[in-house]
Amino acid sequence: MQVTEIYDGISELIEASHIKINEPLKKYTYTKTGGNADIYITPVKYSEIQKVIQFANEHQIPVTYLGNGSNIIIRDGGIRGIVISLLGLTEVQVEVDTIIASSGAAIIEVSRIARDHHLTGLEFACGIPGSIGGAVYMNAGAYGGEVKDVIESATVVNQAGEIITLTNEELQLDYRTSIIQAEHYVVLEATFKLERGDINLIQSQMDILTERREDKQPLEYPSCGSVFRRPPGHFAGQLIQEAGLQGHRIGGVEVSKKHAGFIVNVNNGTATDYELMIAHVQKNVLENSGIELHPEVRVIGEKL
Repeated sequence: MQVTEIYDGISELIEASHIKINEPLKKYTYTKTGGNADIYITPVKYSEIQKVIQFANEHQIPVTYLGNGSNIIIRDGGIRGIVISLLGLTEVQVEVDTIIASSGAAIIEVSRIARDHHLTGLEFACGIPGSIGGAVYMNAGAYGGEVKDVIESATVVNQAGEIITLTNEELQLDYRTSIIQAEHYVVLEATFKLERGDINLIQSQMDILTERREDKQPLEYPSCGSVFRRPPGHFAGQLIQEAGLQGHRIGGVEVSKKHAGFIVNVNNGTATDYELMIAHVQKNVLENSGIELHPEVRVIGEKL
């Protein structure tokens, strides 16, 4: 189908104001890189996502999902077909010691809501720049905590457009992985089971973690967060630093001088620059230490 035909079909399913044609995706990524999406839509109801999936299946149109773009690199050629942004799904409910958060809600904001309701368990997430959907997708974690520790269940939609609920065990959460990735599910909402706590102690812990993050991470530049998975028994940043790569630049991107585990966009870098830098870092770290680094960040889309 032509892009205009896809637009016409989808506009019969959801409001036309929620649909954009040839939309620059660099507007929605933390790296500030990425080409255009043929069709970019922002549903506000779960039923709208189901309808779009069913429409795409019927017409064999590829569908890509985006949260807030914090752990992803979209290539400079953009994404063909339909891109569904989940950022229109932001509802958060609190029920005693349980929080139900929609996929597009920022996990930082959910951690603050938990604090305000005297609930402990999500302090580790106070500095994670991701959405709830992305956090469940990759079992996000920081400073000794991870989604696996606190999630009770997640409601997802499968490739057929069916909505199902998965328990903590069924989600198969492990280090930066889950059944969501393996089965190409899309998270609609997550339910977190927390504990009552002292709001002052919760805030104190969040302050400590925020200070640690600000001291160590290059928050002043666009980046995709920590680029590589942690090798068993090692730290990726330390291996990169020992390989003499800190401050190395390709195009407009640079291995951060503040934390070598981050690749920052310092001068209008492109997704191509990022991919070249990732490959360069992997090659040099392997030669220097014999250890192979595996990306944690997702790279999607088409090359120019």
